[in-house]
Order: sequence, then C-alpha cells, then structure tokens
Amino acid sequence: MKIWLNGGIVDAAKAVDADDRGVTLGDGLFETLAVVDGTPLRFARHVARLTSGAAVLGIPLPVDEALLLQAVREVCAACAVAEGSARVTLLRGPAPRGVLPPEDPAPTLMVTAAPGGVGHARPVRAIVSTCTRRNEQSPLSAVKSTNYLDAILAAKEAQASGADDAVLLNTQGNVAEATAANIFCRFGQDLVTPPVSDGALPGIMRACVLEAETVTERAISADDLCAADEVFLTSSLSIRPVVEIGGQPVGNGETGPVAARLKDLPRRSG
Repeated sequence: MKIWLNGGIVDAAKAVDADDRGVTLGDGLFETLAVVDGTPLRFARHVARLTSGAAVLGIPLPVDEALLLQAVREVCAACAVAEGSARVTLLRGPAPRGVLPPEDPAPTLMVTAAPGGVGHARPVRAIVSTCTRRNEQSPLSAVKSTNYLDAILAAKEAQASGADDAVLLNTQGNVAEATAANIFCRFGQDLVTPPVSDGALPGIMRACVLEAETVTERAISADDLCAADEVFLTSSLSIRPVVEIGGQPVGNGETGPVAARLKDLPRRSG
C-alpha cells in the first residue's frame, strides 16, 4: 500500500515519527473525502474545515490547496482508487515530552486512500449512548480532531448491545450527533438537525443537506429523537437511514422519504 507523506508517495510501511504529538497526544486533525471516478468530491469545503481546525489548534498547514489536491490525486492513482475515500491527516509533528506544543512545529501531513462504495449504506439500528457525552462547550466540538475516544466508547457500547451505531447526547441531555456522522430528524413535514452550538460537528454533508432541504436547526431531546417519524445520519461517504433506536422502530421501521430522496447526494460534487 502506498501513502503520501510530507511531500511524496512512500510505502505505507514508513512509519510516522514515534515522537509525533499526533501519536503521543492525539494532537491533530483529519478529513475524509469521498472519491468518485478518481475525483475527490467537495474538496474546497474539506480544505476550508481543515484550515479552520488548524487555526483553532495552531497547527500550520504545510501546503496550499492546489498542492493538497495534487497529493490526494497522486495517492488515489498510486492505490488505484477510482471510487472510495481519501483521508487527509494533519499532525502537529515531532516534539519533546510535555503537553505544551513547540513554538515552531514541523507538521506531519499524510494522505491515504481506500476503495469502497460511495453512497451505498445499509440501514442503521442505533442506541442512545449512556457511557459518555459530547461537550458542546468545548471549542474542540467544532474540530474534526484525531482524538475520537468519546466516539470509540459509544461505538463499543452500541456493539455490546447489538446495535450498529450510537447517538451521543451533549452535557444538557440534547442530541449532538452519532459516533461519526451528523443526525437529522423528521417530525411530520419538519426536518430538524441539532445546531453546532449543541455539539454537532459542522459536517460537510450536513451543510449539503442544509442547502438541499428546508431544515430547522434546533435542540432535539432524547425523547424527541425517539418520537421522530424519520431519522438519518449523514457523512461525506453516505446518508444512512436509522430504522431503530433502543430496540424501537423509527417511523414504520423502514427508510424514510427524505433519506431516500437524498441517498445519491454523497456522490454529487459541490
């Protein structure tokens, strides 16, 4: 397997420095992009979010948008990925021990690619996680960081209960998002999604749905969630209908009309 690392294609066996703060402290960011016909979709949106997150963390982005696009295309070609995903990972880079980052970091930039279907996803049986909560008061709730420990705990909880995914509540008990996706609920004719201020990551596909549909951003309680007529999850790679929450069917227990209407949205550029 080939990867793009700090300026060129190398063998995946070449390891990131063991002293990289991305390895030792989870000090980094990433973006997952859909790739269709060898082209990364919604690239400018992903770069904008990566740039915004890098500014929050104070990690300099070592290449410009054009060079990063070239890197993604190079690794997709090297891995023969015509359809699937590309991941851009930005780590702060090697540093001595300690929490405080170096004043002049040497960031690590890595791009990988993997084959797979874009927009093809089976329905989800979900639970509401009870083992952890999303901290909507932290600036990190708006950053796609490499530290996914809350999501990992929630995903393990879902697996242990026989479910496919978990919905995370925030510290106020309102719905924030799923382990790796934003969430939308339909109540009658009203389509609703949690606001970013409730701990929802500003997802790329979330933004696309907001542009494609009439959506209200408001708080959704756990009780609201379980009473919804339709629920679906959005990520850059898919839109997945949620057919069951906590063992109870959502709506009629089948894919809802909005999710069905939007199922091909991840394959569109924009």
